[in-house]
Amino acid sequence: MPDSSSSSDIVIDARAVEKSFGDGSDRIHVLKKVNFQARTGEITMLVGPSGCGKTTLLSAIAGTMRIDAGDISVFGSDLVKMSGGALTRFRAKKIGFIFQQFNLIPTLTVAENVGVPLLIQGVSASKALKRSREILEQVGLGTRWKDRPNKLSGGQQQRVAIARALVHQPPLVICDEPTAALDAQNGEIVMDLFRQVARSPDRAVIIVTHDNRIFSYADRIARMDDGEIVEVKEQATDSAPEFQHEHALE
Repeated sequence: MPDSSSSSDIVIDARAVEKSFGDGSDRIHVLKKVNFQARTGEITMLVGPSGCGKTTLLSAIAGTMRIDAGDISVFGSDLVKMSGGALTRFRAKKIGFIFQQFNLIPTLTVAENVGVPLLIQGVSASKALKRSREILEQVGLGTRWKDRPNKLSGGQQQRVAIARALVHQPPLVICDEPTAALDAQNGEIVMDLFRQVARSPDRAVIIVTHDNRIFSYADRIARMDDGEIVEVKEQATDSAPEFQHEHALE
């Protein structure tokens, strides 16, 4: 697999990963000796057609799915050798998840939604609320902390989901189709947030996407097809990418 990175900054390292589903003649090989790396300070995008194995690979890297063969190291931790309990604790501390569907709890306020990962870690409610309000300020929603999710637009709900994923300061942020349901304006706001997050020297951002509007935000694009990484492209992102729409952000 093409890879011009130095091993010193690779913090997600998947080697010869295999995963199948089903038995006998119905067995489907979803991941076929996949090699995948990501580095801190960068946005790595995983792209390819539906059914090519992107989400399965993402689940393996996140430790939510066991693999059949291969090795996965995430920030120096060997996920293959971890017990189920250790994996759960690892995810709670090290990984922030962002999904297309937001997955906000409708009965909680915006701030309470954001604070859920902290409460899971045993942080007191008062400290979780304080931290939640701080990070909501950072994503431009500081005045909406008392609102319920149904009072927000889709773009605002996605920013709440981003705040929830970042509130416990995880070194790995994993995003599954984060802009697919957003218009160009909100997509640009969200991607600008991801770019800021990814510039941290101790954080890696991985985005699975079909949305070709956001490809220009990637430092590296890994393309999958039929259960394999078929191409890895690195690109400069020094200049501000464009979403190719005419309306300025409000």
